[in-house]
Amino acid sequence: MWIQDYDPAGWQPASTLLAALPILTLMGLLISGRAAAWKAAGAALLVACATAALGFGMPWRMAASAAGAGAAFGLIRIVYLVVSAMFLYDLAVATGRFEVMKASIARVSPDRRIQAVLVAFCFGGFLEGCAGFGAPVAIAAAFLVGLGFRPLRAAVLALVANTACVPWGSVGIPLTTLGGVSGMDVQALSAATAWILFPTTLLTPFALAGIVAGPRRILGAWPPLLAVGLTYATVQLLWARFVGVELVSIASAIASLVAAVLALRLWRPAEAWRFEEDGDPTATFAAAAPPASRRGVVSAWLPFALLTAAVMAWATPAVKSRLDAWGTWKVEVAALHKQVARGEAVTGRPSPTPADLEPAVVDVAPLSAVGTAVLLAAVMGGLIAGVRPAEMGRIFLGTLRRMAPPGGAILCMLALGFVTRYSGMDAVLGLAFTRAGATLYPVFGTMLGWLGTALTGSLTSSNALFGSLQKITATKLGLSPILMGAANAAGGAMGKMVAAASIVVAAAATGDEGHEAEVLRAALRYSLAMAAIVAAVVWIAATIMGGAPASL
Repeated sequence: MWIQDYDPAGWQPASTLLAALPILTLMGLLISGRAAAWKAAGAALLVACATAALGFGMPWRMAASAAGAGAAFGLIRIVYLVVSAMFLYDLAVATGRFEVMKASIARVSPDRRIQAVLVAFCFGGFLEGCAGFGAPVAIAAAFLVGLGFRPLRAAVLALVANTACVPWGSVGIPLTTLGGVSGMDVQALSAATAWILFPTTLLTPFALAGIVAGPRRILGAWPPLLAVGLTYATVQLLWARFVGVELVSIASAIASLVAAVLALRLWRPAEAWRFEEDGDPTATFAAAAPPASRRGVVSAWLPFALLTAAVMAWATPAVKSRLDAWGTWKVEVAALHKQVARGEAVTGRPSPTPADLEPAVVDVAPLSAVGTAVLLAAVMGGLIAGVRPAEMGRIFLGTLRRMAPPGGAILCMLALGFVTRYSGMDAVLGLAFTRAGATLYPVFGTMLGWLGTALTGSLTSSNALFGSLQKITATKLGLSPILMGAANAAGGAMGKMVAAASIVVAAAATGDEGHEAEVLRAALRYSLAMAAIVAAVVWIAATIMGGAPASL
């Protein structure tokens, strides 16, 4: 058994800097633009393994096993899902359905600000609730490019929009994970998270409009923007508090989409805002494309209806258990499973117990994986559209070739995340935040969630990593554990948009590979600004309201 050392340098600031080396390497290479994403991720992974072994004393075999487990996790949970989602999109383009989909969006509103909100916020939030793990960013970003948005702008829009919905992504997995590892009530965590995120959820449609048209033109479309933001935030809060955790994002996204359509029937901008390259500001995709019948529109959106049905079916316990029974293997990583023990600073216990031993089990479940549901929806949609299997295979190979470099980058990034987790580097960075004291910890605890998701690329992983630490620290400082657990989830949602894996997915989906640095720089300011709002809400709740969100 190897026990994690949270001060290997003997001086906490030096140990913190040592733990930050891998992420500094990754972000530095990405922001500089001197290396492709997969090369930057590979270099950072090598630095992480060397730091874990030489700096933290982790056996080389354990470090290599952690990297392998992370890559396997990324392949099954993220790369498979993203490739399947992009295949579904490529099929829609190849069959001509996407042109009908574009026209149907334009008929709702030709205004580019509103189109961005409908696709990235409403539709993207719906996809996050169903699938999560990169699929919403990939599909929404590609959809916006197809609508005529420039790749960089489309990528940033998809990333910024993919925030409020993240804690309830994949039918609530991040919050159920947080409740499981911390022992806190999931329903209370869900309600507190929705309360904390209310302001940012309300403001996100306005932020998206600002990204599209500039800050001065936001108010030109304020009624539908307000209708969408207020409806989404309200349904999110009420559903999280009174119904359950699984369908929060799905219900909120559908309600906000309905609110947008109703608002646009009652009010429309005096002049629809369009890009200069669109030409005539009164022109719409609907005017440029042949008019489609209602049946044609339904047929065009059928693949996404199948996607919804398949993902929802896959999420039901009965279907999942049946698919798992048909083909699931739990592979224990021999050199790692129950061989790494968390230290006292994280567990609150002077000596490790069996509960403090980190499990390392790779779930190989190809049938019950969400990627299989998405792939099945894509294939069924293609067959219904009359695409022959040979042609479908050609399209799928094209998708694989296009997604190979970003897929490799994602695997390296997930491998890096697992190395930092099992070596204790993530915990060292997290513990640095916990020394802020009761007054400032609500802010630093929120940013701890932001950091966890930015590092690991997954809010689920961040909650698993820091959920117990948040509870222990909050209890010691006399703060509400529910509030700080929710702060970890809410802050982590803001960190999702700058996670390296998210950046790579957004750039790949828009065909903007090689420009990840520009996407990261553009998204970072929005991520920090929104995280600051979340942190301010948590601080007010902790210091002025006495943890009010936890008692909702």
